[in-house]
Amino acid sequence: MSALPLQQPSYLLALLKADIVSKTLIQRCLDLSKVIEDYSAKELHFVFPWLMETVFGTHDGPAVGWNLRYLQGRNNPTDYTAVVEFLDPSGPMMKLVYKLQAEDYKYEFPISYLPGPVKASLQEGVLPDFPLYHNKLQFPLSGVTSLSLSLNPFEYYFFNLAMHLTAPRSCPLGHLFSTSDSAYFVVVDRYLQYFLPVEGNVPPSPFINACGTVSPPTPRVQNVPFTSYGGPHTSLLKRHISHQPSATTDPAAQEIWRSETLLQIFIEMWLHHYSLELYQKMQSPHIKPGPQEHFTPTEEHVLMVRLLIKHLHWFANSIKQEQVAPSAHSHTGSPLEDFKRAVISCFFQQNLYVFLQQCFTHWPLDASFRAVLETWLSYLQPWRYAAEKPLGLMETADRSVPDKWATFVQDNLLMFTKLFQSFLNRALRTDLVSPKNALMVYRVAKVYSQPNLAELIKEAERRFLEPDPMHHPRQHRVYASPVFGSSFMSTWHSPAVDTTFRVKSHVYNLEGQDCVYKQMFGPEVRGMVMKLAQLIAQAKQTAKSISDHTAEQYTGHTLMSLLGLSTYDFNVSAYGGNDLDDLGPDGIRKTDEYLERSLEYLCQTFKLSTPHLAPLAANVGATSDENGRHQLPDCIQGDSGLTLTPLGRYQIINGLRRFNVEYQGDPELQPIRSYESSVLVRLLYRLSSAINLRFADEMVTMCQDEGMMGKLARYYLTSPEQNDRVQHSPVPHCGLQQPAPRHSRLSLRFLASYRLHFSLFLCLVIGSTLSLNPLTSFVLTLTLWFLYGVVWALCSDFTKPHQA
Repeated sequence: MSALPLQQPSYLLALLKADIVSKTLIQRCLDLSKVIEDYSAKELHFVFPWLMETVFGTHDGPAVGWNLRYLQGRNNPTDYTAVVEFLDPSGPMMKLVYKLQAEDYKYEFPISYLPGPVKASLQEGVLPDFPLYHNKLQFPLSGVTSLSLSLNPFEYYFFNLAMHLTAPRSCPLGHLFSTSDSAYFVVVDRYLQYFLPVEGNVPPSPFINACGTVSPPTPRVQNVPFTSYGGPHTSLLKRHISHQPSATTDPAAQEIWRSETLLQIFIEMWLHHYSLELYQKMQSPHIKPGPQEHFTPTEEHVLMVRLLIKHLHWFANSIKQEQVAPSAHSHTGSPLEDFKRAVISCFFQQNLYVFLQQCFTHWPLDASFRAVLETWLSYLQPWRYAAEKPLGLMETADRSVPDKWATFVQDNLLMFTKLFQSFLNRALRTDLVSPKNALMVYRVAKVYSQPNLAELIKEAERRFLEPDPMHHPRQHRVYASPVFGSSFMSTWHSPAVDTTFRVKSHVYNLEGQDCVYKQMFGPEVRGMVMKLAQLIAQAKQTAKSISDHTAEQYTGHTLMSLLGLSTYDFNVSAYGGNDLDDLGPDGIRKTDEYLERSLEYLCQTFKLSTPHLAPLAANVGATSDENGRHQLPDCIQGDSGLTLTPLGRYQIINGLRRFNVEYQGDPELQPIRSYESSVLVRLLYRLSSAINLRFADEMVTMCQDEGMMGKLARYYLTSPEQNDRVQHSPVPHCGLQQPAPRHSRLSLRFLASYRLHFSLFLCLVIGSTLSLNPLTSFVLTLTLWFLYGVVWALCSDFTKPHQA
């Protein structure tokens, strides 16, 4: 792009708008890089807001920007590389941000782009007690409804970057999409690596202001509120917007303010879509359900939260060993080390907990829940991201959780126990025969079966349940760790408080002072685990039955069945209760393996022995038929027969189980199938009816003959006993109307099958290749069919009609 003649600042913006429209992404990146390099901050100041909209699009408008979330490296490697390098932490975009930051420019960000709870509180005139909003609200003349935030360039850029994830976007048609391969995922990953370093410090800004430094975006507020585990939880929304707190600059902010700001923006924009206050109200038995907060995160959104969790674990676990346990009132480490020590517990935990609770409660019961599950499990296992463990190392033989992680378990007790109970509620309502659902149960059971983890959870629960000898359980008591301050490190203190108080503070701050805690290894949760073990046993039996049924189908195919002359069962619906008709041998094998290991891990975690599991076999047998194939919905035996339980009704509604309802009428009058010709079905029915009416007595006599002719007649004709159906109904047999008796008869309906027509056509084609005319091929096919019946009649007296 040639140098642009400068007349007025707006001229540069107008020329960029006109020049970039017709260019590809790689050309745009090159031109913008040159403009950022050649022009001063004064001219670029007017370009910056337009550039944000050009790259990230609008939140609720038609503009999608560069669509970073669906820009894939494998689909468009040239544009992908150019965009990633342009937005790199050391790339042209960040150079522009730092250049504008040094001049203290401000940009307006509408509050309509903020998460729902924050937007609602600001519109009501209440200031969130969160540093991102202090001294940033702009009051327009039109009133509160058009409020906006006044942000510096660094904040403005990352607010737009974070907003891009929650804005509605659509994947281009015909493109395969992978979140980890998108430009957005890679760019965010680079920012997290850059601003949350595992080794060393955050690199300094390449630009400075007139005073020689880049000012932190938000001065630190020295008076930080504290919370207590006994009293009401400190609300997010407690100051009127006209009383924004005054602040004084903390010199320690220079080192980590960019890391703090980036992390706060990501957490606020990605996780704060559900308010803790409303969640606690919904948990209270005295509060009736009210209006819900309508926000549904996408699978991509959840995976980005998981990426953030991984980086936070690596960041927090990279703290120097000599500073892991400082004295109670000293700060021997640098601000960055203190930031690492407090970053998860002081702010991230609360928002993540409410976010995951909402996902566990409202996410559809399908395989896409795997993203939420892995996000949760990643947070529960910080030892996988410990500094002493090399990055990318697979699990070793020793899976034991070291005792040094007891503090993490205590500070996150609800993450381990309450969310596990929420998972049990979901698992009890899913079809575990599906390999993807079985895999999710296996993943959770495997994580909780890690040696020493159950003991750490029990110890944390014991600390929570033991009485406080100094204070009443509901008495207010100051907790020495801030929940919401202007900075994570403004008044951080060492966690040298008693463990009992710390665990109680964690539970009561998240669940409210009226919460009723259910012990992880108590009788109620243990009963839910036993129900899950029963469902696992039932699913294993169903998977085995499907495997046996599939093997029978493969081994039972004969030459005549391949030609379309084999038996047709119009009532085939053995496994129609779920979507497993196309489940191959590999899927069945994986399901059985996942379920077997899941049951083993659950027994290890909850100390379930053989006597506890003995009733499972009886319960499984009670819900299967004589072949062990059909699983009835969950029922209880009553005076009038089987009665559906709430679980059984849920299984029927969601297609997980069903009663095997078969057609009990005349097989000739069944509805016409999709693979049959309706014209031929009707014509052949009239023809066979006329033949049966004319030769009814002769056919009965032939079927009663014990000789060779009788065996052939019983094979080719429909006998009365062949029409009897096995009843699979919860209704007692005495209440069923018995079908009218039928006589032996001829059925020609199989001749209306398109499959048969296609098979005959193949026979004619094969015959023509052997120099046989069509008539000869047809006669030969009929002869083979007749000989097949003769051989069957000679080998066995068991009748196998082609109509049944």
